[in-house]
Amino acid sequence: MAGNTVLFAVREHPGGDTAGAEQLRRIREAVEAAGFAVRWAGTGAEARTVLRTEAGLAAALVDWELDPSGEPGGAAVLRDVGRRFQSLPVFLIAADEGFEDLPLWVSETVVGYVWPEEDTAAFIAGRISSAARAYREAVLPPFFKALRHFDDTHEYSWHTPAHAGGVAFLKSPVGRAFHDYFGERLFRSDLSISVEALGSLFEHTGPIGEAERNAARVFGADLTYFVLHGDSTCDRLVGHFSVTRDEIALVDRNCHKSVLHGLVISGSRPVYLIPTRNGYGLSGPLPPGEIQADTVAARVGGNPLAREALSSQAQYAVFTNSTYDGLCYDALQVARAFAASTPRVHFDEAWFAYARFHPLYAGRYGMSVGPDTFPGPDRPTVFATQSTHKLLAALSQSAMVHIKPAPRAPVEHDRFNEALMMHGTTSPLYPMIASLDVATAMMDGPQGRWLIDEAVTEAIRFRQAVVRIGRRIKAAGDRPAWFFGVWQPETVTDPSTGERLPFDEAPAELLRTEPSCWELEPDADWHGFPGLAQGYCMLDPLKVTVTCPGINASGHMADWGIPARILTSYLATRNVVVEKTDSYTTLVLFSMGITKGKWGTLLDALMDFKSHYDEDTPLDRVLPGLVTAYPNRYTGGTLRGLCQEMHDYLRAVNLVQLLDTAFQELPEPVAPPQLCYQRLIRGGTERVRLADAAGRVAAAMVTVTPPGIPVLMPGEGIGTANGPLLRYLTALESFDRRFPGFRSETHGVTIDSETGDYLIECLSREAEARHGALSEPRKIAVPPPALGTR
Repeated sequence: MAGNTVLFAVREHPGGDTAGAEQLRRIREAVEAAGFAVRWAGTGAEARTVLRTEAGLAAALVDWELDPSGEPGGAAVLRDVGRRFQSLPVFLIAADEGFEDLPLWVSETVVGYVWPEEDTAAFIAGRISSAARAYREAVLPPFFKALRHFDDTHEYSWHTPAHAGGVAFLKSPVGRAFHDYFGERLFRSDLSISVEALGSLFEHTGPIGEAERNAARVFGADLTYFVLHGDSTCDRLVGHFSVTRDEIALVDRNCHKSVLHGLVISGSRPVYLIPTRNGYGLSGPLPPGEIQADTVAARVGGNPLAREALSSQAQYAVFTNSTYDGLCYDALQVARAFAASTPRVHFDEAWFAYARFHPLYAGRYGMSVGPDTFPGPDRPTVFATQSTHKLLAALSQSAMVHIKPAPRAPVEHDRFNEALMMHGTTSPLYPMIASLDVATAMMDGPQGRWLIDEAVTEAIRFRQAVVRIGRRIKAAGDRPAWFFGVWQPETVTDPSTGERLPFDEAPAELLRTEPSCWELEPDADWHGFPGLAQGYCMLDPLKVTVTCPGINASGHMADWGIPARILTSYLATRNVVVEKTDSYTTLVLFSMGITKGKWGTLLDALMDFKSHYDEDTPLDRVLPGLVTAYPNRYTGGTLRGLCQEMHDYLRAVNLVQLLDTAFQELPEPVAPPQLCYQRLIRGGTERVRLADAAGRVAAAMVTVTPPGIPVLMPGEGIGTANGPLLRYLTALESFDRRFPGFRSETHGVTIDSETGDYLIECLSREAEARHGALSEPRKIAVPPPALGTR
């Protein structure tokens, strides 16, 4: 059930022998007889612990005089109920003589008052149980409620899927194992769109339509659509809808590959905008100067593909917010800048679905841009695509598209739905829809802030703990004075006093409520990004980048270092799997599922790695799988020795700087992405070794992880042998050969199984010779669309 527990926060101990204790015992027994469990808390502290840890509450009985000294303990409990739950029914035990003196806000918080000795235990328990049952039903969001009710009818299935509620699996040994593993309820809820009572995902009717409209309200959108194939499909969908063949799209180079896929499908002509980078190799935001109208116009004017576009005006802009490393923009400032160049702005918020639900992120997300914050005719239509499952509580692949249309670029539901149907399925998994509905309900009201605030608080505790341990190690003087760091400000300012505080000494309350503590101050050394303005960009505390010794944010390399790939390989042996690894940094995410035990385990693993490094432990003890897989390369080696060898290599070839140059000096665009895809499918491409790739044209995207951002797009020239791209890829190829077991994940590059050479998909010589004629804009009978029209 949605909630099956009732909190009794009362002074009287259930084992007492007073008349009051006896009556409360009878009330408790009657509530339990009605099918509810009772959690008894005799102090305010105990009650608040229950509120923090027990999400399955259906009602509460609170004694106003819970703690007799100071402020009544019932007051603190009621406040915590209001922060933790939305509309939880609370009954208050109040003394006769004090009833009229209760604060006015109390009557707005509770649903009724109880005088235990004045009514029968059965009657009081009946009131509590009735309210708890009503709450249990009301707390369920539209689709999940309808799905449960349908499941409760126990109807036979005469439609797809063929497993018929799981029965088919029971007819085979392996099927039975599958059924037993997941449980019958999953299969009973896996239904067909033929079930009219549950509505339609494509027609947006019934409980599904109601759930989408509820999500729009909760996430602050005018329109919201559920998507069951992840944010990647959301990106393709929005790109496909927003820009058509031979129109210009402005694209953040720090984009997900799905954004490019949308451009391939639409046939648009991308003009890339260049984000800043720092010495760690982390990709930063698009600086303010990069998105100003004159800069955008210069980018468009200098792009050979844009010269053949239907119009020089871009129809669509897309950028990543927050970035993979947790950098989020001032949404209104960005929207105003882009509005001068395009009528449609797409915030790719795959990792940022929680932003609306905590004041720390106020004004930092796409749906904060609307007619109330950006009035007038220049406001662009804003799309926000979110991977709901990534950092909210939903099943994998569950995602949403949120839209705030503007008059200059209207979004008619029927037209957008046509694009949605091209990228959706007529066989949706209903538990996924239910998970989107539930994720929305979890964020609705005060509970949403409470959940995000808890994650922010734990992230801050971890960040401060790492800094404090580093300080303690230096002060102790009994071991090498190094430890890992965290990429964050070294000091913060309390705006109420103007006092500058070391980060680890700042009050947690200040760090979790004051956005200025996380803003990237212009030219601050800790972040290393040039060209930023005050308040333009903020670091998300939930995305924690652990830094390793060896390099700093300005790119200065030390004589010794610990490459992050070795650290994360060790962490994997401790069952700690991180989100992303760069040369000297690794990213961990603090989601709603974080606990002190979880981040304490990570901290312990970091301490253990330091001990192994300081003691120069043999590799077969710290990375046994590596030595087993590559005995000729690593047998007899030590952890510190491997770290130093890899650091020396990275320093000698200057890999971090090569990466930065490859991203900052973009390749020359030669052919539209859609043309390259056509050639790829029809055999007009060939795989070419890096040594032979100079002067060729890429036919497929090349994305290297780390850092996980495209370094080469289809249709771009690979450049000269001594150019930034081939120098970077060649150094990476050499690294992979020298350090087996630490190879980069490189999408778009095939590894020759015999030689280990990198092979890149390029347009064939014939296709390169012909691409000019094939990429001419298609002649159409109607004039090109004007800015802001479709």
